[in-house]
Amino acid sequence: MNQRQYAALLTCCVCVTIATITLYKTAYIPSSGQRIARSEQMMSGQSQFGEGLTSNLSAATTTPLVLPTTVTNQSSPMTATETTTSLTEFYVGVALACGSSLFIGASFVFKKKGLLNLSVRAGDGGYGYLKEPMWWAGLLLMASGEAANFTAYAFAPASLVTPLGALSVIVAALLASYFLKERLNLIGKVGCSLCVVGSTVIVIHSPEEQQVTTMAELAQKLIDPGFIVYVCLVAIVSLVMIFYYAPKMGQQNVLIYIIICSVVGSLSVMGCKAIGLAIVQTIHGQNQFVNWLTYFFIVQLTVCICIQMIYLNKALDTFNTSVVTPIYYVFFTTFVIIASAILYKEWGNMDVKDVLGNLCGFLTVVGGIFLLNAFRDMNISWRDISSATKKTTDTSEPSESHNETHQLLENDREDRVFGHSSASNSISRGSI
Repeated sequence: MNQRQYAALLTCCVCVTIATITLYKTAYIPSSGQRIARSEQMMSGQSQFGEGLTSNLSAATTTPLVLPTTVTNQSSPMTATETTTSLTEFYVGVALACGSSLFIGASFVFKKKGLLNLSVRAGDGGYGYLKEPMWWAGLLLMASGEAANFTAYAFAPASLVTPLGALSVIVAALLASYFLKERLNLIGKVGCSLCVVGSTVIVIHSPEEQQVTTMAELAQKLIDPGFIVYVCLVAIVSLVMIFYYAPKMGQQNVLIYIIICSVVGSLSVMGCKAIGLAIVQTIHGQNQFVNWLTYFFIVQLTVCICIQMIYLNKALDTFNTSVVTPIYYVFFTTFVIIASAILYKEWGNMDVKDVLGNLCGFLTVVGGIFLLNAFRDMNISWRDISSATKKTTDTSEPSESHNETHQLLENDREDRVFGHSSASNSISRGSI
């Protein structure tokens, strides 16, 4: 199976998964309107039962029964409207998430193509890519993808939107094989698949974020000791990686650049959500651009994005795109989940099933990353494995014939020895 067939197979699997989730959402998950209608029907039945008892006891008329009938009839149009709105929002969220993955996956290839056109490489410390139109096209694609991904969270649940980001890994692998002529060996393909599966399991079992509606609520959460400790750890890890490990090991180990991008990127997502919250409040009449916290997040987001882009370009310029994309996706998603859970304090609501799901997903991711890094330089394909298996079968057959030949020679030697002994005995008897 070549690169394109592998990417096409993964794409089909993801499409089938999306279709299954959509059918499940449509057929089995009740919308808010349906839940309201069911509750009102239950209340209506209870009212009718109570009023029936009252009428039997007091010999009253059936006039009180008109009220439940009227309420039920009024709820029918609301149920149909809310059901249609819920399904429409669900499909819009799925479309935005898929489009986001398409843009982000293509952005990796565009930026890599722009970096290959430079004489001074980004991995060596050059910044000539800022003058390369292809690199800017990739940056615009990534910005569009992130904007679509941010908007998708308003229409579809996070447990559906975030796993669809795995499509960017498949898109990047497919486009890299076509435009960049890059190849990913068989073990790398298995590792890529494990990364996607493991990160999806982590996101599905991750805690949901608590909704924050005002900048004042966000400010209260930002001074929480747990989040302050996380920010300090991110700063320490980033500084150590940037000034110590990156100059020494950055060209040999892809995890150095990816960890810098991921931990800093987790804070950039928090800043992006804060700016979005400020814009929403301003649109609703509460001007947040007089709040110093808004400008703090603008500066913080700018600094984090610059650091993130610099080291992501170094990773793309130094290593294979098919290796960088899945590892970056896994680490970035994991650190965003950790930062969101610490900031919004939702870990306490996790049950045993979700904890075990997170552990299994994390171990799967570790196994996939190990396969991607440990065997990335080996030229192994399915054809090589088939050839090796065939050679093993061919070499086993001569060994059996060799054993048969050896057995025949042993029998012949024994016959000769036995015949020589018989002749000697005959001669001895004759002489006597």
